[in-house]
Amino acid sequence: MASAPSLFDPIKLGAIDAPNRIIMAPLTRGRAGPGFVPNELAREYYRQRASAGLIISEATGISQEGLGWPNAPGLWTDAQVEGWKPVTDAVHEAGGRIVAQLWHMGRVVHSVFNDGKPPVSASATKAPGQAHTPVGRLDYEVARPLRLDEIPRVIADYVHAAENAKKAGFDGVQLHGANGYLIDQFLRNNSNLRDDDYGGSVENRIRLLGEVTEALIGVWGADRVAVRLSPNGDTQGVDDSAPDKLFPVAAAALDKLGIAFLELREPGPDGTFGRTDVPKQSPSIRAAFKGPLILNSDYDTANAEAALADGIADAIAFGRPFIGNPDLVERIRTGAPWAADNPKTWYSPGPEGYIDYPALEAA
Repeated sequence: MASAPSLFDPIKLGAIDAPNRIIMAPLTRGRAGPGFVPNELAREYYRQRASAGLIISEATGISQEGLGWPNAPGLWTDAQVEGWKPVTDAVHEAGGRIVAQLWHMGRVVHSVFNDGKPPVSASATKAPGQAHTPVGRLDYEVARPLRLDEIPRVIADYVHAAENAKKAGFDGVQLHGANGYLIDQFLRNNSNLRDDDYGGSVENRIRLLGEVTEALIGVWGADRVAVRLSPNGDTQGVDDSAPDKLFPVAAAALDKLGIAFLELREPGPDGTFGRTDVPKQSPSIRAAFKGPLILNSDYDTANAEAALADGIADAIAFGRPFIGNPDLVERIRTGAPWAADNPKTWYSPGPEGYIDYPALEAA
């Protein structure tokens, strides 16, 4: 009988050969320069963390319409592509692998980011709370429902960003289908109130997810396309009345497309960044999706190894631990303590709390 895999066993994630199963989860850090262009700070930040089995980049905007976070990076202009090239080069020179997470925020884009135009979503709904904007916190606005004739344009924006990710030197792309952003707004029935081909039944609500994924496969091939889902409770006001009926069907559709891997963000009741008491959907998703399954949210070494041993995950994506521990892989390997990160500097400008966390030897 084969022994259970450990965090340090290699794994094939589609066409990507990861030397370990410690994945760096996407982490919005807000350090891009004017024009949403990655800069020298990002090059150093990602280079420091290249020992991860795979880096999933911070969420990266596919269009001006879809990006509503101050100083987040984009992938729709030539300048943004040029900004990413030194980043991917640095990761590769350090022996790492990196995929770009493609992001359309939907209804949580405030109009100040988009020349005063209202945000778009599945339906005319409004996120709770306030948006971070360059002029301070502002209440979210009611979204404009995407018309049927606009959906091909949105898919084309994803394709354009995927083509730019290839030009920028990434190893693949991940579709951000989680956390209450555009794809998730279409998936879940409290934010999708449509009565056309993209609303109502589960099959209709997963249609955009499938169409965008297929379009990305057209650029990269299925073995370099991944998807992130959050099959949990309320996320930024987006929720579903029957997640157990929705997410396994979505996972089965992605399995049929043969994607490289599926990543799930599933915070528990004590989650540090969002929490939910909803039962985890990963066991039923595991049954529906036969490819590599990566789980994320509040794992430590012990429960990460347990998830691999139990067979409910093939790899674990660590988020916050990678902020304060650029050498997280080595710390896990040696059993060294993990440094704490400082939430006050998650999104602040400059190098503090970004590239100045010391590696173990320096510490």
